[in-house]
Amino acid sequence: MSKKHPQPEGPKGPERAALVSVQQRRPSSDDALAELELLSSSAGYALAGELSCVRARPDAATYIGSGKVDELNELVSATSADTIIFDNALSPIQQRNLEKALGKPVIDRTGLILEIFARRAQSAEGKMQVELARLEHLATRLVRGWTHLERQTGGIGVRGGPGEKQIELDRRMLDDKIKMLRTRLGKLGRQRMTQRRARGRTGAFRVALVGYTNAGKSTLFNALTKSKIYAADQLFATLDTTTRKLYLAPQVNVTLSDTVGFIRDLPHTLIEAFKATLEDTLQADLLLHVVDASSPHLGEQMDEVRAVLREIGADDIPQFLIYNKSDLLPMNLSVTNGHNEVEGIEVRASMPRFAVSALTGAGVASLKSALLEAVLADPRFQSSASALSDPTHISA
Repeated sequence: MSKKHPQPEGPKGPERAALVSVQQRRPSSDDALAELELLSSSAGYALAGELSCVRARPDAATYIGSGKVDELNELVSATSADTIIFDNALSPIQQRNLEKALGKPVIDRTGLILEIFARRAQSAEGKMQVELARLEHLATRLVRGWTHLERQTGGIGVRGGPGEKQIELDRRMLDDKIKMLRTRLGKLGRQRMTQRRARGRTGAFRVALVGYTNAGKSTLFNALTKSKIYAADQLFATLDTTTRKLYLAPQVNVTLSDTVGFIRDLPHTLIEAFKATLEDTLQADLLLHVVDASSPHLGEQMDEVRAVLREIGADDIPQFLIYNKSDLLPMNLSVTNGHNEVEGIEVRASMPRFAVSALTGAGVASLKSALLEAVLADPRFQSSASALSDPTHISA
């Protein structure tokens, strides 16, 4: 167990959060806390303190056990924390019991990621998708808001109490909102499908960027398309899919899509809610799997992305593996079989691999040349390939 006690700040400023990470099998709690710090910062929280511990299995009542609850209470008092954030998924009962014991709001990893998505979503569809995920998450833990149920008389089978009526009314209201959002998102999904079919009729070769959050996808998108979409060194800077034309050669129609980043333990409700957005990934002819070459957890992050791609049914789409931020690891790069490769990382032998720096532009030209080769190998672009190989065309 480790614990940090930063000095408390004054009453002004962002809400202060105490971070808690409980590990079962992962070797390093510091790694989990580092990502949790980035997540909480992305949600607008200031760090008040940290606590980490190892348990063989979660405590059914409080997840961390009564002894650690006392330690956490001391941390909260010493740092004047406003909120406690767990890097774990808490059950509704665990969350309610912790809030009772600590006297502060408690947020789990799923709730924190939902907060970030709610802050960052820009499009109307993105906002609706986040709201749907939030309501579905809330529907499983209505009990948190109804402590007065415990004061009802009678045992199991007694019906008609005021608490039961209220919680049933709220559940019905949530169900109605969820149905309404699903209906509206379904209509938007059908409109998106119509637009996608229209794009398909143009014969465009579709490329999509995928990868762990903060791997540099948006920066690479800007470097490839000469766009200026928002890119920042933070988690989930991109939530809404953006598509632009990618110029590789005359008469070669290519589109590039920037998609939401993935993360460890991405809430299933978000994967479900964002399937409409992730359909741009499903419809792609080629995926550029962008990884942060400087990350000490590169292998684990790649595994997380592959897991999400499997879940949405996109794992069989051809991929290029893009080691971004290569300027931060110049000594770890080598060239193998004509492709840049970061040493020590096992990938499918048939997957082309490239080391680039989207920030400096290094390797981007080579990547675009490889993309052009992939496009021209597609049967739809045989005429373009013939035209580009014509000496008369080249001299022109």
